[in-house]
Amino acid sequence: MRAPIGDFADARPAAACLELLTGPVAEAVRHWSGAVPADQVLYVDTDPDRADTAVFVETYGRDLLGTSANCVVVAAKRAGERSLAACLVLSTTRLDVNGAVRRELGARKASFAPQDTAVGETGMEYGGITPVGLPVGWPLLVDAAVAGLPWVLVGSGRRRGKLILPGKALASLPGATVVDGLGV
Repeated sequence: MRAPIGDFADARPAAACLELLTGPVAEAVRHWSGAVPADQVLYVDTDPDRADTAVFVETYGRDLLGTSANCVVVAAKRAGERSLAACLVLSTTRLDVNGAVRRELGARKASFAPQDTAVGETGMEYGGITPVGLPVGWPLLVDAAVAGLPWVLVGSGRRRGKLILPGKALASLPGATVVDGLGV
């Protein structure tokens, strides 16, 4: 099957290759009930040594610059309580942590979660964290620019491999809220 974006040698439904995904991502795909059919959640193999953005788009297609999204774990503090959330923004933007994220989460302070916290809490590899399969109860803030795309490339839970799915599928994941201006 040909991927709808990028230049990948092989794209296949993620449900057909659960063994290539981390446990939480495989479970989310196995029990998929999102806004699009499960067969529209695609897996593509990628070389983790080509993860740097410039090298990645040169290898897998320049169209990926405007259709790739990063999933970032943030820690929010409010009234002495710390909570975690995930945010999804286009890879060509930066997450507005101190503005949009803080306001949306109703937090006094928000910051990027430490790497060991993000990895430990999600069960995913650093550099491959994806909004598919996040811990139950976590808020997921999705930039409106991501939600509006026909197809989006996101992590697969591992550094090797990516998922491609419609933006509307990301906007309908558990805990998701679409936010204008999340990425600046």
